[in-house]
Amino acid sequence: MLLSTPFDFASNHVFINGVWRSPESGQSMALINPSNGDTLCEIAVGDASDIDAAVNAAHAALNGEWGKTTAVERGRFLTRLGQLVLEHVDTFAELEALDVGKPLTQARNDAIALARYCEFFGGAADKVHGETIPYLDGYTVYSLREPHGVTGHIVPWNYPMQIIGRSVGAALAMGNATVLKPAEEACLTALAFAELARQAGLPKGALNVVPGIGAVAGAALSAHPKVHHVSFTGSVASGQAVQEAAAKHVAPVTLELGGKSAQVVFDDVDMDAAIPFLLNSGIQNAGQTCSAASRLLVHRSRHAEMVERLAQGYKSLRVGPAMKDLELGPLISPRQKSLVEGFLGKGRDLTVAATGQIMNDVPEHGAYVVPTLYDDVPASHTLAQEEIFGPVQTIIVFDDDEEAVHIANGTAYGLVAAAWTRDGGRQMRMAKALKAGQVFINNYGAGGGVELPFGGVGASGHGREKGFESLYGFSSLKTVAVKHD
Repeated sequence: MLLSTPFDFASNHVFINGVWRSPESGQSMALINPSNGDTLCEIAVGDASDIDAAVNAAHAALNGEWGKTTAVERGRFLTRLGQLVLEHVDTFAELEALDVGKPLTQARNDAIALARYCEFFGGAADKVHGETIPYLDGYTVYSLREPHGVTGHIVPWNYPMQIIGRSVGAALAMGNATVLKPAEEACLTALAFAELARQAGLPKGALNVVPGIGAVAGAALSAHPKVHHVSFTGSVASGQAVQEAAAKHVAPVTLELGGKSAQVVFDDVDMDAAIPFLLNSGIQNAGQTCSAASRLLVHRSRHAEMVERLAQGYKSLRVGPAMKDLELGPLISPRQKSLVEGFLGKGRDLTVAATGQIMNDVPEHGAYVVPTLYDDVPASHTLAQEEIFGPVQTIIVFDDDEEAVHIANGTAYGLVAAAWTRDGGRQMRMAKALKAGQVFINNYGAGGGVELPFGGVGASGHGREKGFESLYGFSSLKTVAVKHD
């Protein structure tokens, strides 16, 4: 590869059965730096043949050394891997910043999170227990948690390290053998992770990484009859295609498909505490976050104050190259920039409360867009209903609790929601009434804790990753009934 790192990995190769090798297709493609449009390196374009080889390597691993590895040993492996990530945290941060375009500090936080996932699942690997079940006289009945077998992981480009950690980490902890298909737009940290796994001594075939086009390599992984579980994070349309393909061989699927998350700001809000969360939740990673709070619902009595204070925050936002480490970097690609600009065009009839600024010296071919805050947006407007995946937030006004809940639940999505209120009773009512996989009260995201189960309802998908719930999701439950005298 063209980038210099403290450890070598072949960016234009696939990683199968513990070995770097050229893809069967013999093809590669340019990986583009979204900050300036330059080519970072060439990456492999794996195809169905590579996926098949990776799946077969994973099956062999289950029947070989990896399948014989105890839970304690799996935990020790993941712990070692997490330590290696920490030792190379600056390298991982630089790769992610260059590859994805996110500011260096945010990329570094993601690298630390990857290490933390390895640590968490390493510690949890031997703590997933079955149960004994009281039953009829003469029977002893118990349950076991067992790995699915081969698990497929299709990871998007916005948070590669975090999503690898929460899905691949959990699957390995439970004893599955894994095949990872990273996004073609951003796969360097996935490849670096594979190399560290090799150095950490992970048995061959337990982790396989095949970069490639989603419609080819991703589709082949979803449809492969020897894949026993698929984890997918991405768009609704792609998630539907993944689930349909997996259904043909009756494989369960975990889907995380984005959102249109709301933060509901009531009249008794502590505005000083709320403003940083309201702002950061919409512009982190340039808004390319599934759980971004792109809808800000505010009680009419606090509307003017919130708009004034958020507008001040927006005016201070600077957009520039990832390595400048400003508040926002570029979007992932010119295509994504065009999509977001299309949404901005649909907001011509709306009131713009404030915008950030793109720095004057940004490279000409970088994928930069202006962070934009819209005020007093109708709840039915396109910008308040569809996932934009850019630094765009809408403010929606409400008059009472019932209307707030109706608006908050008024999209197809249900990933994350938040309520800002000092009223204890209202806090409990909102926690129950808001239809989302995660609900936060007087905060947003809770620091992104790896321990907190994450996933959505409705168009946001189903299944849970992070925390112990992900370990249950990457395993199947077996009941054993022993009849004895």
